[in-house]
This record gives sequence, C-alpha cells and structure tokens, in this order.
Amino acid sequence: MNNSYKHSLSTNSKIEQISVNRCFDGEQHYYCHESTATKTPMTFSIYLPDEALAGRRCPAVLYLSGLTCNADNVTHKAHFQQKCSELGMIFIAPDTSPRSNDAHDVANDERYFVGQGASYYVDATQAPWAEHFNMQSYIVDELYDLLRSEFPTDSIGITGHSMGGHGALLLGFKFPSKFVSVSALAPVCAASESAWGQAAYTEYFGDDKVLWAQADASQMIVEVGQQYASILVDQGAADNFLAEGQLQTPKLQAACEKAKQPLTLRYQAGHDHSYYFIQTVINDHIEHHWRMAQMG
Repeated sequence: MNNSYKHSLSTNSKIEQISVNRCFDGEQHYYCHESTATKTPMTFSIYLPDEALAGRRCPAVLYLSGLTCNADNVTHKAHFQQKCSELGMIFIAPDTSPRSNDAHDVANDERYFVGQGASYYVDATQAPWAEHFNMQSYIVDELYDLLRSEFPTDSIGITGHSMGGHGALLLGFKFPSKFVSVSALAPVCAASESAWGQAAYTEYFGDDKVLWAQADASQMIVEVGQQYASILVDQGAADNFLAEGQLQTPKLQAACEKAKQPLTLRYQAGHDHSYYFIQTVINDHIEHHWRMAQMG
C-alpha cells in the first residue's frame, strides 16, 4: 500500500497495517486489529490490485484456510497474486481461529483439529470455547463490515480449503445475501459425520445435535436449497483425508442434488491435500468468483 492509500483508511479505523510488499500489479498487505467478536487480536492479509489501490471498487474473494493454518499459509504458498493482478481481484485471507493466551484451556488443547488453528468457522456455545471461538460472527459480521468500510470491495465471494472449505460452504449457504459466489478446495463436506468435526463439535457445542446439524455444510445446503447459479469444488483424488473419511465428499454431491444446487465437482487425479494441489486449481477458483461477480 502506498502512503496515500494508507491515509485513505477512515480516521477512526481500528486496524493497523503490519506490512506491505509490491507483488505483480498490486500490493500484498497484512493488518491486525482488536476483534470484538473473539475478544482477541486478529490478523488478516489482503491483496490489492492496482485498480483497488487507486480507489476503484473491485470484486473480492474471501479465503478461509484449513486446520493449523493462519493467514500466512495461503498468502505465501498458493500463488494467487498473479491471477488476481490480471483480473483486478481483491483476495482476503483471515486467520483460522482466535489466538489468545488468556484462554488457557483452549491454548493447551493439543489436538490440531480442535484447538488453536481450528474453529470450523462457527460460534461455540460451550465453555471455555464460547469466550473466544466466535468465528462465524467474526467472518460474516465484523470482518465483512470492516472490509466493506475500509477497502474498495465490490461484491465478495467466499472460498476455502479443507476446514476452510467447510467454512466457505457453510457460511456461503447460511448467509447467501452476503456472498455472490461460493467455491471450495478439498472441503470437509459433512463435519458432523467426520472424526475431526465430531471431536471439535463435542467441545464447541456439547451434545446438542441440533447445533451440530446447523454447523454441517451439507445439511445446510439441503435445508436452504439452491442459492447460487453454480458452485465449484475441487478434490484431490489421491487425498489421504478423503480415503480416511474425513472429507465426506459424496455427501456434498448428494446434498446439492437434493437441493437442486448446480455443482461442478472435479476430482483431480494424482493430487493430495497439500498446497501443491491448491496451486494447481486456485486460478480456476479465482476465475469462477470473477465470472460470478460479472453476472451481478
């Protein structure tokens, strides 16, 4: 971000710029701010093409990362910046969970699919998680409004990988008025029926299976029906988590068929769950969101 754009942030802005790097025809930025939803500091990265730096409103895509990740992983490894530069797309990557040393019980949970670096992008209802793990509210209310007020975002699409793919599907269908498009990369499609999701939801929601169902992407799609002209999902055919039953991809296909939601589901031969897979398909997802934004 150049200095003139930095100073164009609202005078009462509560976000702090951490870093700026020139990248293709745009700039990669990092910010931090105090979150009212999580009651912790939160960070996010945002790629701004030159059109956005000049103040022109641009379509944006919000990317939700997977287990153990933070804003750095996709920003450093996915190589999305060149395609966003070419199309004039804004790309936002928030953190995956609150990270507060105050929440000792949460911080000390060593299960990577439950504790810090995991959140499933839901609002927890059980102590000690409910104090800070309010990622649904953070994403769809606080961060969403911040992006609208502080950056020249036009329409916003939502995507993500693994646990973040679950979050993109869940929040996209739960809050369709906020997102113009949805896609996912190797998503956890039925969290309430995977070992990862069951472990997390037992902590976040206790035994309330109604809350489990409301936090399950495939069940949400069936409940609300078709919301988008098309959604795009890519899955590595050699993904060990698919083979282990953590992703439950056929349940997503069945849910979309029942909801009459058009779905393009592509199994990518030879690809696993890694960022090499993400690099392979990320440009198609950026183009998907760009096309949906052009449709209005």
